[in-house]
Amino acid sequence: MPRFRRGFDVDEAHDWLSRRDRRLGTWMKRLGPIEPPPGWARSFDPVDALARAILFQQLSGKAASTIVRRVETAIGSTRLHADTLSRIDDAGLRTCGVSGNKALALRDLARREAAGEVPDLRRMSVMEHDAIVEALVPIRGIGRWTVEMMLMFRLGRPDILPIDDLGIRKGAQRVDKAEVMLTPKELALRGEKWGPFRTYASLYLWRIADFSEVPKTATNRSQD
Repeated sequence: MPRFRRGFDVDEAHDWLSRRDRRLGTWMKRLGPIEPPPGWARSFDPVDALARAILFQQLSGKAASTIVRRVETAIGSTRLHADTLSRIDDAGLRTCGVSGNKALALRDLARREAAGEVPDLRRMSVMEHDAIVEALVPIRGIGRWTVEMMLMFRLGRPDILPIDDLGIRKGAQRVDKAEVMLTPKELALRGEKWGPFRTYASLYLWRIADFSEVPKTATNRSQD
């Protein structure tokens, strides 16, 4: 069974995209090369990463980081898992600032982990990215976008295009100098030109969407 390595050659991706799409290539030259996300080189636990993704949802990076630290203190571990999350009840999670819906999502994640339904890193290494999405989206609070972020920033899969992401759509609009943003379906068609390096194209689209002459403060993300 073929094994997928984590990460890809960003120089190869840069050259490919520059040749395939002149409009995108112009922005790439302006912004300069994007280094590989640091998560590609770090070992991680998918369950822990998903738990953190749940806690980060719909919050600023600063607020979410504070809640995560409170939960870690309450359970006496920096590893969010079925065994460690069992050390705190729902009332304790609420005291940490975790909403009721997020508490339910964490419990569902822990239940599915205990049942062997969440693939570990070794299993993921031989799974196609669509199979990983299919395995994880049944978890309460985990949608396709969350799994796509893991695929891009942790697993380093080269051909991921989050078509529902507002920043990606805004970036594509800016590249094409379009009056309106593409729909997700239209973006999927537009993105066929960027394969097999749609992940690297996505990294640029986020940069393009946020680009201004005034530097912005970096934001903490659950997959950093």
